[in-house]
Amino acid sequence: MKYALHAAFVMMLLGFGASAGADENLAKSKNCLACHAIDSKKVGPAFKEVAGRYAGKADAEAMLADKVIKGGGGNWGGMAMPPNPQVTPDEAKTLVHWILGLK
Repeated sequence: MKYALHAAFVMMLLGFGASAGADENLAKSKNCLACHAIDSKKVGPAFKEVAGRYAGKADAEAMLADKVIKGGGGNWGGMAMPPNPQVTPDEAKTLVHWILGLK
């Protein structure tokens, strides 16, 4: 039992270490990086700018995950973000969690 818990903990740590690259790959696969970059503004704001604006806001993850799927506008200038129906709710949560973790 003791070894099983240790093995589960190690696997959990390894999973967390791999997720940062995996989430960036998810952003690439869902075409997020066509309009956004991590460090600089493109068509939409830089992901780090989004992380800074919503840091510490309790409802940010749910609100932004919804916006990823449904689209929206008015928060970052005149260009609206189009809907992304190809992104599942779980993928949107993963993407937003990763974005908000960027510093």
